[in-house]
Amino acid sequence: MKKAILATKVGMTQIFNEDGVLTPVTVLQAGPCAVTQVKTVENDGYSAVQVGFVDQKEKATNKPEKGHFEKAGVAAKKYVREFRFENAEEYTVGQEIKADIFAEGDKIDATAKSKGKGYAGGIKRHGLKSGPSAHGSKYHRHAGSNGSATTPGRVFKGKKMPGHMGCKRVTIQNLEVVRIDVENNIILVKGAVPGPKKSLVMLKETVKA
Repeated sequence: MKKAILATKVGMTQIFNEDGVLTPVTVLQAGPCAVTQVKTVENDGYSAVQVGFVDQKEKATNKPEKGHFEKAGVAAKKYVREFRFENAEEYTVGQEIKADIFAEGDKIDATAKSKGKGYAGGIKRHGLKSGPSAHGSKYHRHAGSNGSATTPGRVFKGKKMPGHMGCKRVTIQNLEVVRIDVENNIILVKGAVPGPKKSLVMLKETVKA
């Protein structure tokens, strides 16, 4: 991996190309990310670049974090993540990674935490079929039978049942970068990206080009 950046989700909109074809896009505020540490095989056992994103008030930063940011010479950051770049040794502490690390037409993978939908039933959570809609059936949105009688006398692991829905780490692969606004660090990505507005999104060059 040679390209990656942290971003926040602004929302969705649509754009038209020169031929008048409409494309739905997700607007992402990508960077600037500050390099807070460069990890090497000699010191850390692996090679990586640690970056910080979104400035944070000092009173919201504890002493170890504050010392870490001061050593790097950057302002306190809300998010800190690592990227295992192949060319990690080319980066320097304090360097900024901006939206222009990607180009129009690049294929990327977007990783974020999906929207939390609370406790959901089997129909909404797994797309199970509902029962008859007539009044007399008394079976409409129930999950149905869960297991067989005395043998094995239990519910198998992995059974699709009601429960907590969403709020999980999700990766959408092979999304296309449609447009980049270098001045404002905005990246427009074709299609939908997981997570609610203002959520953190990790953009990396795709692993399945």
